[in-house]
Amino acid sequence: MEKTIDKFLEALQIAGVTFDRNKISIDDLGCPHTPRGLRNGKMAIYTFQRAGQYLKIGKAGSSSNARFRSQHYSPYRANSNLAKSLLNDPDMQSCGFDENNIDEWIKQNIRRIDILIDKDTDIFVLNFLEAFLHCVFHPKYEGFKNQR
Repeated sequence: MEKTIDKFLEALQIAGVTFDRNKISIDDLGCPHTPRGLRNGKMAIYTFQRAGQYLKIGKAGSSSNARFRSQHYSPYRANSNLAKSLLNDPDMQSCGFDENNIDEWIKQNIRRIDILIDKDTDIFVLNFLEAFLHCVFHPKYEGFKNQR
């Protein structure tokens, strides 16, 4: 992820955006992982991956702690989330999870990497980072299938 962030910083320079590298950090929670709350003064990009394939990449502004910390672990917490995507994916039906244990299955079987950015950073930088990571990693559960 460090090399990808370096490429992102190069893209920011090409776009004419000045950005201090010290305002961004990577928090690899690993697999298994325990979700953490969004730190004060931060906004973030969160990523979920399994077996080297990115499944979901999203963003959370500084006031979106629920989105960042918990909404992706329950199919009932938001319209679009990782749990719901996994439950609706026929390719994942043999993994042994259901709506009652999907939260623990995600924590035990999915690697989570968060990228934290100081909240005083222009929101367009956060948006660009999310889009940049989508382009680089092509997450399975982002966008509509018919648009891919």
